[in-house]
Amino acid sequence: MSNGKEIILERIRKALQEVPPDEKPEDVKVPREYRQMSKLEKEERVALFTERAGEYKATVKRIQQNDLSDAISEACRREKVNRLVVPLGIPEEWLPDFIEAIPDQKNRPLSHQQLDSSDGVITTCAAAIAETGTIILDAGEGQGRRALTLVPDYHLCIVYEDQITELVPEGFAKFGEVVKQKGVPITFISGPSATSDIELSRVEGVHGPRRLEIVIVAE
Repeated sequence: MSNGKEIILERIRKALQEVPPDEKPEDVKVPREYRQMSKLEKEERVALFTERAGEYKATVKRIQQNDLSDAISEACRREKVNRLVVPLGIPEEWLPDFIEAIPDQKNRPLSHQQLDSSDGVITTCAAAIAETGTIILDAGEGQGRRALTLVPDYHLCIVYEDQITELVPEGFAKFGEVVKQKGVPITFISGPSATSDIELSRVEGVHGPRRLEIVIVAE
């Protein structure tokens, strides 16, 4: 074991010496003095989410429900998407006639090679956070498994206005019970995948799609 790791473990042991053996985590009240409830109206939340997601270099567009299929068709043409990965729960009427839909089914999941050879993926989301410009996936209907949004180079995500909360605590509160009961993985996405080296040179597409497009739908 490295010396640094042993030092860290020793500090943890010393810190735990003062904890009574019968004490449970819920016995200690954790101060939560940060804001947990939004004070913004719906339009303000949507506008803030649009601004913050755009700052992360995501392409963001706001539309009406009746324009959704046209917006998806326009996005696929612009991004030269011909083969689109489609998880369960995406309505067929959303999809343009000119694309090849590649379904990811529970009994026949796509391989990583098939995902990599596609032009992109379309999903819905479980929620979105305006404060951080984040979309949240919980592997539910229309979202699929996590690999679908990690391997393809382009991710087109459909977000409904009522799914947008203002604050991070509000976003987390939506999934506490779901995680406890079902143990599903929760994915938080803030803009296209990006990282930077020690010289601060930005590299996109390392841990996921290089291009993220968000279509916000007014209900």
